[in-house]
Amino acid sequence: MRLATAFLLATVLSGAAQAATFAATFVENVKGYTFDGLGRLQKFEAALIDDSGKIVGVGTRDMLKPRAEKADVVDGGGAVMLPGLIDAHGHVMGLGQMALEVDLSGTRSLEEGLERVKAYAEANPDAKWIRGRGWNQEVWGLGRFPTAEELDSAVKDRPVWLARVDGHAGWANSKAIQLAKVTAKTKAPSGGEIIRAEDGTPSGVFVDAAESLIARHVPAPTAAEQEAALEAALKTMASVGLTGVHDAGIDQKTWALYRRFGEEGRLTTRIYAMIGGVDKDFDALSKAGPQDKLYDGRLSLRAVKLYSDGALGSRGAALLEPYTDAPESKGLAFHSDPALANMISRAISKGYQVNVHAIGDAANRQVLNTFGKILPYTGQGLRHRIEHAQVLKPEDIKTLTELGLIASMQPTHATSDWQMAEKRLGEERLDGAYAWKTVLKSGGKLAFGSDFPVESPNPFYGLHAAVTRQTQDGEPEGGWLPEQKVSMIEAFYAFTLGAAHAGHQENQVGSLAAGKWADFILVDKDIFSAPPQELPKTKVLETWVAGERVYCAEDRCAEKVG
Repeated sequence: MRLATAFLLATVLSGAAQAATFAATFVENVKGYTFDGLGRLQKFEAALIDDSGKIVGVGTRDMLKPRAEKADVVDGGGAVMLPGLIDAHGHVMGLGQMALEVDLSGTRSLEEGLERVKAYAEANPDAKWIRGRGWNQEVWGLGRFPTAEELDSAVKDRPVWLARVDGHAGWANSKAIQLAKVTAKTKAPSGGEIIRAEDGTPSGVFVDAAESLIARHVPAPTAAEQEAALEAALKTMASVGLTGVHDAGIDQKTWALYRRFGEEGRLTTRIYAMIGGVDKDFDALSKAGPQDKLYDGRLSLRAVKLYSDGALGSRGAALLEPYTDAPESKGLAFHSDPALANMISRAISKGYQVNVHAIGDAANRQVLNTFGKILPYTGQGLRHRIEHAQVLKPEDIKTLTELGLIASMQPTHATSDWQMAEKRLGEERLDGAYAWKTVLKSGGKLAFGSDFPVESPNPFYGLHAAVTRQTQDGEPEGGWLPEQKVSMIEAFYAFTLGAAHAGHQENQVGSLAAGKWADFILVDKDIFSAPPQELPKTKVLETWVAGERVYCAEDRCAEKVG
């Protein structure tokens, strides 16, 4: 790959009117990569940034240096410079809360999980409820869900409520079930399931809508806890090179917190927020209509997040045919066709992009059929999306493309789920599973993310999964469903301009071009030439948002920043 002179000249000259008086920062001695206006990857070795935090131009050092006489010079030290990565589907407050609660992610056994719960309870004797997230019975090798009795062995005197890794099931101890007054006579709400013992009593796990039976009794986080969670999430995102995130479902309190952080200049990651549903929070948050580009583009609220089904791991994903490992179940559809159509139409009528969670093939087909009936009357200018688009019939992928819907997908889900997905679906239903390459070949648009805290927020883990279809341990050999691998350039595009397009922000972020915000990162590896297995080891050295450094690795900077 070579420096494209025509691209560089065009990039610099388009910012020439600003350059003479606005040059503020000159970044040199870097090995830079960005996309041009046609989506082609280009190299550069220096970047000029104005004092409003936008790119004046990128190119060769000799080309830009004469126009950087009064600019602060940043020596990149030979690091690789990339556009900041954008996670198209994450849960910001969930990420922050994991830093404050029991984190069961990464545990390999029930015993290890119980030890963490017990240690957290002992370290937090004043906590009225023990809360946490991250358990996965599949990774633990249980072959079943964990029980309240098992959780009692760790904590018996206080209620405990732990969300499954995907957030689509919760695990309660006996104290929590008693406080919630859930008994054998309690009926599961529509779209939910109470896992029961043989005598009909709740055994400890509540799936999807049934989670509310316990969750509504859990004390809401205090304002101080919420602020601490947001601070923790922002710090984490900056440290892994995320300069933007699409927050998949927020409420009024969260929006108010984001606004306060924006007003105080504390948003170090751009947040493109989705209103969680079309209930009372939607009524309140939509009064002012879609909001965009607040606080120099650091905060937007112009989308709505809906759910059509649950998750594959908890067998809540809605399937057209029964689960291979549970022939009595097809999963859980959250809404009737008319109800889903009403919710989508309501959001569209107020000008919001609609992003619908769909995992199973039945759920995806329901969403596609519903949009198919609505879009002829409303158009696709709002760039509606299917979140996850995890298991589709191959013919439905073609429909997704024809409707112009964006597939917002998470590569690390495939490498975490592959063994479980084979058990749930059987080989005959894998043709349209986690099918990134098929979406691209059909002419569809991809936006990549992680679904953190379900998965790690580290986008380099996602890039690795996208190009290898393997775990970081190299399993399975050759990659799972290897025909669905994408190239490094395709994966990087989906984490930058693809995600930016999915948030109506491709003219502001996603690449380093004149007039766009100077959101970039410096890393220690050339991800386009490094062996794929080295991608997860990529270290973020610095993260910059709007021309300001918001993160610097401790061993790189003498003083803390951000």
